[in-house]
Amino acid sequence: MAITAQAVKELRDRTGAGMMDCKNALIETGGDLEEAIKFLRTKGLGAASKKSHRAASDGVVVIEGDERVMVVLELNCETDFVGHNPDFVSFAEELAKQALSSGAMGVDELMGQAYSGDAAHTVEEAISQKVATIGENIVLNRLERIEAGSDNRLNSYVHGGGKIGVVVEGAGGVTPEALHDVALHVAAAEPRFVTRDEVTEDLLETEREIAIKQAMDQGKPEEIAKRIVEGKMEKFFVQEVLLDQAFAKDSGKSVAQYLKENAGDDATVVRFVRFKLGEGSDE
Repeated sequence: MAITAQAVKELRDRTGAGMMDCKNALIETGGDLEEAIKFLRTKGLGAASKKSHRAASDGVVVIEGDERVMVVLELNCETDFVGHNPDFVSFAEELAKQALSSGAMGVDELMGQAYSGDAAHTVEEAISQKVATIGENIVLNRLERIEAGSDNRLNSYVHGGGKIGVVVEGAGGVTPEALHDVALHVAAAEPRFVTRDEVTEDLLETEREIAIKQAMDQGKPEEIAKRIVEGKMEKFFVQEVLLDQAFAKDSGKSVAQYLKENAGDDATVVRFVRFKLGEGSDE
């Protein structure tokens, strides 16, 4: 029989279980709502649903792939103890490897796939079963797939045992070693943009307005106020733009200068992805 979206919604409202879990339960029980509830509890998914409201802001960030394609994934749990549990970390790595091989572009796409560790269940169901086993709420929070341009290459860095994960795409003659150093820098320095061109005009105008008001409040003459604003805008770029930032391993040069000196005049970075554990959580 056909299972309606309304039936799935009602079962989700009653149990808190995942969408695919509810749909499969209804299929297994011929659409009988009460039997579907029993089915979920029997499978251990009822226990998972009871934990689904609990905050999951710890966990691990993992990265899988090579210089052509990488996946960065954040899997959350409730405590640091579970976040360092080898079984939990291994599960996160399995999910990242599956996303890499399957081509999944985001969380929803991966959640609906058959789980590589047990094709009889979806990834969503596998997570629910892991909740029942580990005893904490587990959330697949974020997933991003990064594919390098035809002449570009990727490199990555994971900091603090999975607290921060960075993927950087380099172009030109950039070497793996230089790109890895930049990935480490991104983890430490938290840039918001790669180049000045990426900074929106709205944001620049806001920064100018703040700088002008501060100068005027200090009673500065107009010409001096203009120079103060120019200086503060330059400071903004140095703080927020990757290629303008002071390089983490040598603050006497910018990231752009480091790349030029160590990987050639045309070596540069075109983009980066930075996941910090807990930043993408709604909890």
